[in-house]
Amino acid sequence: MEKQGVQTNTQIIILNGLIAGLYIALTLVIAPIAQGPIQFRISESLNHIVVFNKKLMWGVFLGVVVFNLFFSHGGLMDVVFGGSQTLIALLLTAYSEKWIKDTKKRMIFNTFIFSISMILIAIMISILSNQAIGSSFFWITYGTLFLSELIVMSISAPVIYYINKFVHFDRY
Repeated sequence: MEKQGVQTNTQIIILNGLIAGLYIALTLVIAPIAQGPIQFRISESLNHIVVFNKKLMWGVFLGVVVFNLFFSHGGLMDVVFGGSQTLIALLLTAYSEKWIKDTKKRMIFNTFIFSISMILIAIMISILSNQAIGSSFFWITYGTLFLSELIVMSISAPVIYYINKFVHFDRY
């Protein structure tokens, strides 16, 4: 029995590493449109993996932190704000499993949580741009971030749902 637990833990660590690497690679491919007030990060589709297995959220979180640390224009602020935004949204979605049993409904919840939580990124961009939080700049930035995240997460939800039929994220 113990050997199976070790194999499972090792598999989870490896899968989280693969997810982090995939997040970074997908973000680098579309780097010009992956940062700033309008972000179409295809890699954000990986946020939906938490719906199937909360143990795999650490790969997404690590991918965000590493990308932001080495490639983001926002530097350490983006590590803190982007990492926090991702972790908060992932944890809320993971916790939602207690009251949202239906997978598709949890994916919808996840989509909205990630879109709403983009307010943290709008705050960061406003600070970096020396603009007041609550100004028209802030609200326009938040609106574009919200919409771009909503679009990516909405389009990718059925794709990740379909991929799960073959990959079975929940078996680890």
